[in-house]
Amino acid sequence: MDFHKEILEINCEKEARRISRFIRKQVLSMRKEGAVIGLSGGVDSAVSAEFCVRALGKEKTISLVLPEKDSNPVSEEFALKQAKKMGIRADIIDISPTLEGFGTYKKRDEAIQTIFPEYGPRYRMKMTLPPDLLERDSFNIYTLMIDDGQGNAKSARLNRENLWNIIAATDTKQRTRMMHLYYYAEKMNFLVCGTTNKTELVQGFFVKYGDGGVDIEPIAHLYKTQVYDLAEHLGVIPQILQRPASPDTYSFHVSDEELFFRIPFRTLDLLLYAWEKGVPIENAAGAMELTEDQVKRAFRDFAGKFRNSEHMRKLPATLLKSMRIGCR
Repeated sequence: MDFHKEILEINCEKEARRISRFIRKQVLSMRKEGAVIGLSGGVDSAVSAEFCVRALGKEKTISLVLPEKDSNPVSEEFALKQAKKMGIRADIIDISPTLEGFGTYKKRDEAIQTIFPEYGPRYRMKMTLPPDLLERDSFNIYTLMIDDGQGNAKSARLNRENLWNIIAATDTKQRTRMMHLYYYAEKMNFLVCGTTNKTELVQGFFVKYGDGGVDIEPIAHLYKTQVYDLAEHLGVIPQILQRPASPDTYSFHVSDEELFFRIPFRTLDLLLYAWEKGVPIENAAGAMELTEDQVKRAFRDFAGKFRNSEHMRKLPATLLKSMRIGCR
């Protein structure tokens, strides 16, 4: 196939109409009356909400802003500005008390304290992967970084047990948000609109039964860079357009690239497309002005993440052979 740097360019208005039709069709087929969406202050939720408004109207689109004590304050600020720009209802629910009750922060902090005993309330934390995926062979081994609030930082590699403990605790944040979204959806007979893009979906950068627990995913066929193109076309507020993508789940700021992807999005999306479509390594390298070794490293990383997250994209396994039950 003819692979080139402009291959992900889209007709934004045509795509916007197509996605709006998809949302309307899903609402009708599920016999729902509208859509509820979580607004995070990031580009994916802003674009998805814009499509809901286009498809259903302002009165049939409700947004929830669901901060917690580790959230960046600008996330709530930007989410509310975006909701105001769209003219939709935005309810703010602080999920910190729910997380405190479950023990999210306590469980996470206990895992961190096995590495850094001094870690406490005044500290911030984040996890990162090695940043130079294209430049050298390396494993996806996480580093934990803490900061005491005075600019004194420490870091250490995470072993598997500590990593899993921190992730398990942190993922309860997304799952708590899912509960609130479905509470609103069910009491209003709305569906829950997801915000996962293709770059995230293919590699497993979402939480199963968290931000992945939704009724529809209107942008799951779009790469992150395409979402940004649509955001500009739809008039998403400039603060969101200019904001680096971040999961906003850690008290110490970390970008999506630092936490998971390890490659800037403009390069990442093109390489991911090439990997998905089976573009020969030498062709991808030539078009991207990269070495073949760099492309091989990216393709290996994509394959590993896709394989490890495959279960996240599937329905629960059952022994059912067919879901056709009863008479038509």
